[in-house]
Amino acid sequence: MKRSFRQFRYESTESLKMALYQIKANKTRSFLTALGVIIGIVAITMMGTAINGIDRGFDKSLAMLGYDVIYVQKSSWSTMGQWWRYRNRPDIKTEYAPQLNRIIAANPKSELIIAVPQRSTYQASARYRDRNLEQVFSLGTNQDYLQTASGDLALGRFFTPAESAASDMVCVVGDDIATGLFPDEPALGQLIQIKNRKFRILGVFRKQGKFLGLFSFDNQIIMPLGAFERVYGKTMFTSIRVKIKSQGRMAEAMEELLGIMRRIRKIATGDAENFSINEQRAFKSQLDPIKNGIAVAGIFITGMSLFVGAIGIMNITFVSVKERTREIGLRKALGARRQTILLQFLIESVMICLIGGITGVGITLFFTFALGQLVPSFPIQLSFDLVFASLAVSVLTGVISGLAPAVTASKLDPADSLRYE
Repeated sequence: MKRSFRQFRYESTESLKMALYQIKANKTRSFLTALGVIIGIVAITMMGTAINGIDRGFDKSLAMLGYDVIYVQKSSWSTMGQWWRYRNRPDIKTEYAPQLNRIIAANPKSELIIAVPQRSTYQASARYRDRNLEQVFSLGTNQDYLQTASGDLALGRFFTPAESAASDMVCVVGDDIATGLFPDEPALGQLIQIKNRKFRILGVFRKQGKFLGLFSFDNQIIMPLGAFERVYGKTMFTSIRVKIKSQGRMAEAMEELLGIMRRIRKIATGDAENFSINEQRAFKSQLDPIKNGIAVAGIFITGMSLFVGAIGIMNITFVSVKERTREIGLRKALGARRQTILLQFLIESVMICLIGGITGVGITLFFTFALGQLVPSFPIQLSFDLVFASLAVSVLTGVISGLAPAVTASKLDPADSLRYE
């Protein structure tokens, strides 16, 4: 047993040395042979990296929305872009929030904690002296907003119940607003102009980043609801944010909120709702087709590339067997076993594929690093599992493509091989 293992180890080592020698002696041919494997590995690793990045960015974005917050709105997130389906629905009113809170307070077993009203617009602008920021997200709400928000304050404070009730001209701003208007001085206590009104900054949110790489949570101004209505009126987009007790009982909380809202809106039994209750899973249903499309495209490109690469490697290995027929005959005449010859050509095939796989992973690492530098907000990272899977696929491709030529080489007759010209 020990002798057999020592013999196998010796034959494997010698076969590996011979394989590396052959690859080194035929660099161009080896590279062209491995090109299909390289393209396939780049495709599969880039696909996996993109999907992992989308998942990580999506989870981070959902954390910004709040895993334990649901939204009462006019339209549904699951049919985004189809506004015409909901255009005839009555608007959501901010008065629903205190009605919801009274019902929640009267039910000790409620799955809901608090409801917070908000009006918002993406068309706001903010000015300080000669500095002006456009396309600012402006939001009007009350003093309970932070209970439903994921971000926290880096500086200052939020507005108080008294300031909210009095509709004081005060606000809390995102990091982009603070640094954009006040690059060289503190933002706290400063007066900024929003439309034709002056607002005093009470606090600055800690930097949060972008939602799905699109909307920035740092480009927002939050003010008392009454102050918002003074500036923009009461026709802006309105919704109710509702914090729930447990994310694990999301379905029960949504069912409870649905029943309460039907009661508030006086919807008769059997009639359809004229409002929507939204939560994060709706975004997942929008994301899945994108991920599936990337996966299908990646698998198709990978499969085709590896198939072409495997055919190329098999062809070149058959050519190598023909070129080295006399060598094989001589080694067999000197006592080399069939398993030894088979192992030699199989290892050579696997080595070409493995080098191609390592090269493909290296190219993906370069692209990943470059993309990370160009788009820092996109959470892209090549995982160890993906690298291991790619190298395993490379080895498997080498075994499959090299097996037939290796078997052919191992079955050659020594006498016929020595006479081969």
